[in-house]
Amino acid sequence: MYRRHGQKLSLVFLGCDLAVTAGSWFAAYFLRFGALQPSAEVPELRHVVAALLPVMVLAIAAYRLCGLYEIHRLKALPREMGVVCRASGLLFVLAITVAFYRRDLYESRLALGFFLVLNAVGLTLVRRLVWWGVKHLRRRGLNHGRAVVVGCGRTGRRVVQTIRRNAWTGLEAVGYVDTPPKVEPQSPPRLGTIEELPRVVETHGVDHVFIALPLSRYAELPRVYEVLADLLVEVQLVPDLPNLAGMRIRTLEVDDVSFLSLRGSPHYGWGRAAKRAMDLVIASIALVVLSPLMVLLAILVKVTSPGPVFYRQLRAGLGGRQFQMLKFRSMFVDAESQTGPVWATRGDRRVTPLGRIMRKWNLDELPQLFNVLAGDMSLVGPRPERGVFIEKFRRQLPGYMQRHQVKAGITGWAQVNGWRGNTSLRRRLECDLYYIANWSLWFDLKILWLTLWRSFRDPNAY
Repeated sequence: MYRRHGQKLSLVFLGCDLAVTAGSWFAAYFLRFGALQPSAEVPELRHVVAALLPVMVLAIAAYRLCGLYEIHRLKALPREMGVVCRASGLLFVLAITVAFYRRDLYESRLALGFFLVLNAVGLTLVRRLVWWGVKHLRRRGLNHGRAVVVGCGRTGRRVVQTIRRNAWTGLEAVGYVDTPPKVEPQSPPRLGTIEELPRVVETHGVDHVFIALPLSRYAELPRVYEVLADLLVEVQLVPDLPNLAGMRIRTLEVDDVSFLSLRGSPHYGWGRAAKRAMDLVIASIALVVLSPLMVLLAILVKVTSPGPVFYRQLRAGLGGRQFQMLKFRSMFVDAESQTGPVWATRGDRRVTPLGRIMRKWNLDELPQLFNVLAGDMSLVGPRPERGVFIEKFRRQLPGYMQRHQVKAGITGWAQVNGWRGNTSLRRRLECDLYYIANWSLWFDLKILWLTLWRSFRDPNAY
C-alpha cells in the first residue's frame, strides 16, 4: 500500500515541480526584459516558448538525478531543501550548456540567473506547501500506515514514542511483536511472538515493520528475516547504538555491497571550508567590535594584580593535538602551586576580584578569538580540556575521546544548555557528541545566538 501511495505522491510532486519550473522560466523572461530594462531589445516570445520544451526535459532529468522523487514517510522536510538547491543548480548548468551549443536557442545570462533563483525559491515553497497538505491529510487519517515493532525493549519503546511524536508520517504503531517479556507492555500491547508475525500483519493490516531488537539479541535477526520473507511489508532496521557512542548512521554502497558508516567527522570537504570561513569572518568582526573592551580589560588585569595579562594553558583540540589556549588572567600567579591541577569552584580564593567579574560574564574567554584566527579553535565546538583531566575522564566515560573529532570551540551545545563548570560530565559529553553527529552551519549559528542570549550570565560560571 505504501509503495502505491509513494508513486502517486511522486507524480504529484513532478507535476508541481514542472509547473513551477515553467512559471519561473517565463517570470525570468518578463523580469529581465519587462521590469528591469523595458527599452532593451526584447527577444520574441516564441523563442522563449520554443526553449521551454528542452528546459522541461532537462528539469525532469536533473530532478530525478538529484533524488527529488525518492518519497518516504520518514523523510524529514528540512533535509529536502539541500536536494532542491542542488537540483536547481544542476538544471541551471544544463540549461547554460544547451544554450551554448544551440545558438538559435533563446538565451540571456541575466534571465538565466533570475531563473535559477526563482526556480529554487519556487520549488522550495511549493514543495513545502504540498508536504504541509500531505501531512495535514495524514493527521486526519488519510494516506494512513499501520506499523508493528519487533522488540519491546528500550529501542522498541523509543521507536513507538518517535512514531507518536511525529504524526506527520501518517504511521500508527499498533503493537509489539516479541517473546513474552517479564513485564507486558500496556500501550501499545504485545500482539504475539516473532513466529506469529504473519498472523499479526494480516489481522491488523500492517504495512510497516520496525525491527528494534537490542544489540544483545542480534543473533535472532536471521530468524526474524526468515519470518518476514513472505510478507509484503516495508521493513526498517533500527540499530541499537549506545547513548554515548556519538554515532550517526550513513549508508554507503560499493559494487552492490552495503556499508553502514557509524562514525565520521562531519567537518570535511565544503563543510570544513565553510565552517572555517565563518570562523574567520565572525571572529574578525568580533575582535574589531570588542577591541576597546579587550584593551580596557587588559589594562585592568595589569593594574589590579601582579603578573601577565594573558594566561596561556596547554589544551587538547582537533585529533587530540595540544595548543596554547589564551585567556585573560583571572587568578593570582601560581594559583595551582598548592592545589595542583583542579577545576575552579564557587568562591575559589585563587580568583582575583576582577577575575571573578570576568569569569561571571565569560569575558576572560575573549582572547580565544585569536586562537580561532590561528586555526587552533573554532567559534563552536566541544570545550578544550587539559591533558591531565582527559586521561582521567577517558577512563570514566566511554567515548570521551570522540570529542576530538572536531576543533575545540569557545562555546558549544553543552555550554548553552547549562553544562559547564562543575556540572555533570556525562551530560556534557552527551551534548558534545550530539553536536558532532548533527553538525551543520545552521546549528553553529543557533549555538552562537544562544550563547549571546544565555551564556553571558551563567550561574555555573565562577
